[in-house]
Amino acid sequence: MPGGWKLGIVPASDTGAVEMALWSLLGARGVDVLAFESFSSGWATDVVKELRLPDARMLEAPYGQLPNLAAVDFSRDVVLAWNGTTSGVRFPDGEWIPESRQGLIIADATSAAFAMDLPWDKLDVVTWSWQKVLGGEAGHGMLALSPRAVQRLESHRPSWPLPKIFRLTKGGKLIEGIFKGETINTPSMLAVEDALDGLRWAEAIGGLPALIARTEANLSAIASWVERTPWVDFLAERPEWRSPTSICLRITAPWFEAMTAAGQAEAAKRLAGLIESEGVAYDIGSYRDAPPGLRIWGGATVETADILALLPWLEWAFSALANEARPAWAAE
Repeated sequence: MPGGWKLGIVPASDTGAVEMALWSLLGARGVDVLAFESFSSGWATDVVKELRLPDARMLEAPYGQLPNLAAVDFSRDVVLAWNGTTSGVRFPDGEWIPESRQGLIIADATSAAFAMDLPWDKLDVVTWSWQKVLGGEAGHGMLALSPRAVQRLESHRPSWPLPKIFRLTKGGKLIEGIFKGETINTPSMLAVEDALDGLRWAEAIGGLPALIARTEANLSAIASWVERTPWVDFLAERPEWRSPTSICLRITAPWFEAMTAAGQAEAAKRLAGLIESEGVAYDIGSYRDAPPGLRIWGGATVETADILALLPWLEWAFSALANEARPAWAAE
């Protein structure tokens, strides 16, 4: 993180930290929201339907894709999720963001922080939680503000009322205490110590480069398996878009693709259920709004050996599922 940035704990989850930033900062100029999965679409809903900004554009893309980045207008504020937790699609770099931008770049980095090399010089507001890559307690959001974002806070007063818990300024000045260890609500000290323990572990193994290497190794293990497995593929359409943390896969077997949408959803749920019933992995089904498939967490706390141990079980579960579905499919 560059010098001059402010880093604070906010009394909300990762999503709450994003909402805090949106409600406090937007409204000074038009805004483009990049919506390409569940959470980024949620930010678009906040901007358009809740804040009701008169000059808001949604630049949308279906699951597996990124929006047309050439269409982004950087004279406006830009809201995005750096890593699509529910689609397995990430921004590969920040080259598409100009240094001469006029608006703020507000980035939800919930499943990207500590796992990806974020282009801090191209961002202005970054939010994440203790929960994801370092495996900490949920419900604690982090908010990082660039000097440009602080300037916006001190020069712009939103036209809508702000709850006390969302207020980052007082008398037109940044509430500095939030970014110097004071908290709006007191978090659990056990959760704080757990977060510090995670940071100590990260430092001991080599810091950010080591954390990135661990997540990329997990992605590489799954990519090698996908390459030799005919019934599965990444949901992300381009290799450079593949998330190494929230690894989303789609089922490509002909019998599966021939099913109705409801049938696919049920079959994918059954596949994840078979794995869970054996005590191998839990909650690896795709997100409820995403296309049916699998979602495997590959964050830095996950050992690549455990990823490799999971893969034969996936093949077993798929074989069992295919045998169950084949009679009905053949009858069609």
